[in-house]
Amino acid sequence: MKLSHTLLFALPLLQPATALVGISWSLSNVTKSGVSEITFPMNIRNATHEAGFYFAQQFNFAGQSDVGYTGLQPRADKNSKPVIHAAFSSFIAGTKSTDENCSDGADGGAGVSCAVDIEGSYAHTYLLHINNTIGTTWVGTLIDSVSGSETRIGSYTLPGGSGGIQGSQMGFVEYYPWNGMDSHQCGDLPKTSVTFGKPVSRGHAGGLQKAYEYGDCVGKARFETHYTLGGVEASVGF
Repeated sequence: MKLSHTLLFALPLLQPATALVGISWSLSNVTKSGVSEITFPMNIRNATHEAGFYFAQQFNFAGQSDVGYTGLQPRADKNSKPVIHAAFSSFIAGTKSTDENCSDGADGGAGVSCAVDIEGSYAHTYLLHINNTIGTTWVGTLIDSVSGSETRIGSYTLPGGSGGIQGSQMGFVEYYPWNGMDSHQCGDLPKTSVTFGKPVSRGHAGGLQKAYEYGDCVGKARFETHYTLGGVEASVGF
């Protein structure tokens, strides 16, 4: 699910709303040309090991009105080992990729979607690193901040004229099994939690605003949020 900067004003038009939580991020002193790399820290230590939730951060590229995103999705354990799914995508029409981890399309529309599954501890903080390698080509990498291990999520090339990543956007928590449903049973929402860390980019200070809930489960999903040493934690569900 992609969200826009005008989300708060567009909410009445989002039917159905599958995202439950929003959070705004920013970088200081970013020029119109944008930055060539950014890292989004994320911790899902208190998320259940089941598919259903998507914890994501969105970003814009200079010269493009649509967005890219990156994030984590829990998965069921495999052979008694924890599995984490990492995603890196573009909604921008004309995006191309020959990466084996990527495929055409994003949420049924234009763009490219890249993803990889890893065996990794949910207790660790993961760094979702996005880097411009050459021209308009970007690579998404998942870094375990504890072990230091790096896993390539994928890469794609944006249309000509695309610039760097802009200095602000927003992230979200989505329960994607509700996609395509006209109504949601808010009281049946599984419990989950995520901590969003401040974005990191060389030469810029990262910032996060407090998370907030929205959609048709506002006041019904046991939403909680607070600041931690690692960033902003948000939880929903029962």
